[in-house]
Amino acid sequence: MVISHHITEDTLHVEIPHELDVTNRSAAAFQIEALVHTHNPRQVTIHLPTSAPSPMTFSALARAHRMCQSLGIAFTATGPGGRTSLMPVDATAGTVRPRRLEHGTRHDH
Repeated sequence: MVISHHITEDTLHVEIPHELDVTNRSAAAFQIEALVHTHNPRQVTIHLPTSAPSPMTFSALARAHRMCQSLGIAFTATGPGGRTSLMPVDATAGTVRPRRLEHGTRHDH
């Protein structure tokens, strides 16, 4: 497996132990999707290896986020050690505000 996971109460914790690349990005996203459909959690927490994910890791993260959003499942992504929330929830709007990341193809100039 490209990822590891464990479940506590109603939360699925997924760890991506290293940055993903083009050869394993789809596998990681598919594994996360299968785990969500198998365990039907109320919340999914993705633990990333860095606080600035690579474009391929971010792609899998975005895919998991869209799936959870469509199923009404709470979603959180954290950096190393689970300390840094990468996708904080806006309490007033109830929406996710992704933080600007160092990598990616879109940049605000």
